[in-house]
Amino acid sequence: MTNRQNHPPSPGTDPPPAPRRRKRHTYFFNARYWLRDLILSICIALAIVFFLYQPVQVEGTSMMPRLGAHQRLLVNKFLYKFEPIARGDIVVFRFPGDPSKSYIKRVVGLPGDQVEVQEGRVIIDNKVLREPYLAPGHGDRRSYSMIQIPPGHYYVMGDHRDSSHDSRQWGTVHQSSIYGKAVFCYWPFESFGSVD
Repeated sequence: MTNRQNHPPSPGTDPPPAPRRRKRHTYFFNARYWLRDLILSICIALAIVFFLYQPVQVEGTSMMPRLGAHQRLLVNKFLYKFEPIARGDIVVFRFPGDPSKSYIKRVVGLPGDQVEVQEGRVIIDNKVLREPYLAPGHGDRRSYSMIQIPPGHYYVMGDHRDSSHDSRQWGTVHQSSIYGKAVFCYWPFESFGSVD
């Protein structure tokens, strides 16, 4: 009759493997923590986008060639709470003639400026404004009489001057109507990058 007794492993042999149940238990907890961190990261990212940035879609061709129709941008909604609106900024604002509509244009004139357009050239306080963002073939030769920009207002124009409906036709935009600066293009991918 065989005597079946448990003997300790002989020297040089490997210990028996750990039970698989413990490994599965560890994987479960690791996956749970990973999922928690992922959800938390997504929530933080959405909160940042919702409270600090707003996605918008460009409609029309008034800002070509820099911005074309159906491009999608992120607009910084809090930037102007900490710094002033600057000449050359591309801003999104509620259209003065219909606040339910939003327009995107470039700031050309600041409060207190005297703005005049002579045969397509913008004159600020009797000096021709340098506009390196304008592309050949996107200007026009129209003239508009001089206006004095009132306090808290801005003169805005599209970069594609011959197809832009802007301050030349309907006047200045009050600061309270400007709700953000276009800062980043995320679609289409070939235009991916900062907006200037």
